[in-house]
Amino acid sequence: MDRIELLRERIRDVPDFPKPGILFKDVTPLLGHGPSFRLCTDLLAEKVGANKPELVIGIESRGFIFGAALADRLGVGFAPVRKPGKLPFKCSREIYSLEYGTDALEMHEDAVDGKRCLIVDDLLATGGTAGATARLVERLGGKVDGYLFVIELEFLKGRSKLTHPAQSLIRY
Repeated sequence: MDRIELLRERIRDVPDFPKPGILFKDVTPLLGHGPSFRLCTDLLAEKVGANKPELVIGIESRGFIFGAALADRLGVGFAPVRKPGKLPFKCSREIYSLEYGTDALEMHEDAVDGKRCLIVDDLLATGGTAGATARLVERLGGKVDGYLFVIELEFLKGRSKLTHPAQSLIRY
């Protein structure tokens, strides 16, 4: 069986989460199966190839898991991007638009320190969170090399809103 199909089999569909009409792609079964999690990390590292970043940026919350594992595999640092009020040091904030209202992300002001960064998350949907993360990284002096996602919901066309190269393992 194809390696991507092995991962796809470990992703559970959860209807009407977090609200009615949403079909949530749950990666918890993939994370809970050691060989699948290792395979996913291997495939993410293959996507990075020779263009190794200096820092992996993980977006709250599942992006932390995949991003930290990838950073370890690549032998580079990791920096989290969180919802407001979750980080203990001096932070910078990026406010971004959602379909109904706004949201915000924060990162420590000294997190990127001029480094080449790869933004990692479990899912690319509309691109709003990933785009806001890139703006935050750049405002803090980092250089965004690109984005890497485990899952991409192509029908939402989030990739078209991103200003840097994006790659994904599994596409729906």
